[in-house]
This record gives sequence, C-alpha cells and structure tokens, in this order.
Amino acid sequence: MDPLVLTYVLYLLLSIGLTIWVGNTLSRNGKVFLVDVFGGNEELARTVNHLLVVGFYLVNFGFVAWYLRTADAVGQTREVFETLSVKVGTVLIVLGVLHLGNVFVLGRMRRRSLHQAQSLPPVGPDAYTKLA
Repeated sequence: MDPLVLTYVLYLLLSIGLTIWVGNTLSRNGKVFLVDVFGGNEELARTVNHLLVVGFYLVNFGFVAWYLRTADAVGQTREVFETLSVKVGTVLIVLGVLHLGNVFVLGRMRRRSLHQAQSLPPVGPDAYTKLA
C-alpha cells in the first residue's frame, strides 16, 4: 500500500474515532451540567445537548475532512508517523478548543441564571405605599 494512502486511512480512523469518543463523553457527562444551566428544565437540557453534539460532529468532521490533504512527502514508515502526529495532534487541539469554548459559554449562561435567581426577592411584597 502506498505510504501516503496508509497515512490518510490511519488519520481518518484515528480522527473519526477520537471525535466520536469525545462527543459521546461530552454528551453523556454534560447532561447534568446543562440541566443546571437551564434551571432544572430537563427537556430543554436534553434538546440543547443533542444540538450541541450534532454541531460538534459537523464542525469536527468537517475539519478532519478539510485537513486530510498533506503536502508532506510520505515515503517511509517514520514519515507516516510524523505526519500522523501533526495531523491527529491538530485535530485534538481543535477538539479541546471547541470544548473549552462550549464550557465557557455555558458557564456564563449558568452564572447569569444564578445571578438572576439571587437578585429576585425571596418573597413577594405584602403591602404597597401610596405615592404622594
């Protein structure tokens, strides 16, 4: 088999496998966090979780496909591994940056909802004063 084709096949297998594993892990473990972000609304949290996972897969699979091509000369086994390490490493960095971006946005949403919940009075007013 041509070393370049072998590099492409290994890159796709590793990148797609890692993307699916990370996506499943984030989906499974993010449900509790999303329920908290959305104030206990489990249906909304489940729906948003599903949409986030679909978006995660679309962006990452698109990046994996876009980043497939290489200008490196791949003729020996060592070059296969060197090219794979750069490509798979880049995919992992992109996965991590996207995850941190999601956590940042959801964390801000959570903080805002907690702040709004704390700024409400604990009980409704029981009397009103007339303005003169």
